[in-house]
Amino acid sequence: QVVLVESGGGLVQAGGSLRLSCVVSGRTFSNYAMGWFRQAPGKEREFVAAITWNGGSTSYADSMKGRFTVSRDNAKNTVYLQMNSLKPEDTAVYYCAQDWALRTATLRTAPHAYDYWGQGTQVTVSS
Repeated sequence: QVVLVESGGGLVQAGGSLRLSCVVSGRTFSNYAMGWFRQAPGKEREFVAAITWNGGSTSYADSMKGRFTVSRDNAKNTVYLQMNSLKPEDTAVYYCAQDWALRTATLRTAPHAYDYWGQGTQVTVSS
């Protein structure tokens, strides 16, 4: 069974930073791309960032470019999301997810491309 556990969420003032972590167990972590998504109340889940299985390539949603950085440590089975210059509109539950494709070079933005999900961590940015 594949289990993903996010941590690092919390309350931060606008302009502040947070670093989210996601630890994965149950499937060879280093073989799969990882993604971060978020969902605000009343809104659909949206793509935030993704990273290939070897960390060689990353992708970001336009509104996150330059502010968010995704990285991974395959030795620790962990993917990170560093979030800087946070805005109130970044308030959401953030989820990490694991792509179903083995060692794909394609970074996907659609939720249905990911077959395992964490429980989410709340990020709240106050103005």
